[in-house]
Amino acid sequence: MRIAYYPGCLAQESAKELDMATRYVCRALGIELVEFPNFSCCGSGFIDEANEALNVAINARNLAIAEKAGLDLLTICSTCQGMLNLARVRMQDPSMKARVDAALKPLGIEYKGTTQVKHLLRVLTEDIGLDAVKAKVRRPLNGMKVGAFYGCHLLRPSDEMQSESGEEPRSFEDLLSAVGATPVDYRGRVMCCGFPILFVKPSTANTIAGRQILDAQAHGADAMATPCPLCHTSLDAYQNKAARAVESPLQMPVFHLPQVVALAFGASPEEIGLSRHLVRTDAAIAKIRPVART
Repeated sequence: MRIAYYPGCLAQESAKELDMATRYVCRALGIELVEFPNFSCCGSGFIDEANEALNVAINARNLAIAEKAGLDLLTICSTCQGMLNLARVRMQDPSMKARVDAALKPLGIEYKGTTQVKHLLRVLTEDIGLDAVKAKVRRPLNGMKVGAFYGCHLLRPSDEMQSESGEEPRSFEDLLSAVGATPVDYRGRVMCCGFPILFVKPSTANTIAGRQILDAQAHGADAMATPCPLCHTSLDAYQNKAARAVESPLQMPVFHLPQVVALAFGASPEEIGLSRHLVRTDAAIAKIRPVART
């Protein structure tokens, strides 16, 4: 499988461990990541709020670059997934398409709308398939209870995202089961992490994150895992502030989605950058039970 790789901003800088784990998993599964250095930021959080047409144009350009190469586009960030897919939806509006086409024409870029935007979660569960993922497992995560944390942009708005249920999704839990982990069901898994307001209303944002962590903790999770590096930032990097906000001690390891898969495939903590997390993951990994030999 060949696919255009859109790592987004965080995976190239503050969350490089996400890129490391993604590459590990894709190598193991024979997924060829085709890189395009001229991809730009998806604009979420600033351009999309200031100028919708500009943000659609930026993402239509990204899609057209992959389209010209005849490739679908792989994302590893739920927010990037949301922005890129939103651009596809907005480009169905003739007036928006006319404005964006006019902006792209001087660049020699034409958007046709044939490229699909696929998050890694979808690629693993649908394109590669759970049976193929299971076949690559070398270290089943037996004994580790993991709370999937979907966040917002991967699921909603469900009609535009053409996603599974925004209230009762199962794909992440199915993937966790495929690698041997025990999925933890809790309400907070489909709620917001607080990141959108983290730098405007930090106390509110940290309270939101803290409540989701407490919810996973109350349902027995040894760790959480998320398909979005922005959610990871709220839940891991700001966990100490979240603990103060909810007035409760928190020590919840938070994995990126491909890190969980890579661990099951046999990756070492060093190969997937676990030391870069602010909350140590050792305790969660120690829950993994060795497979009994017969």
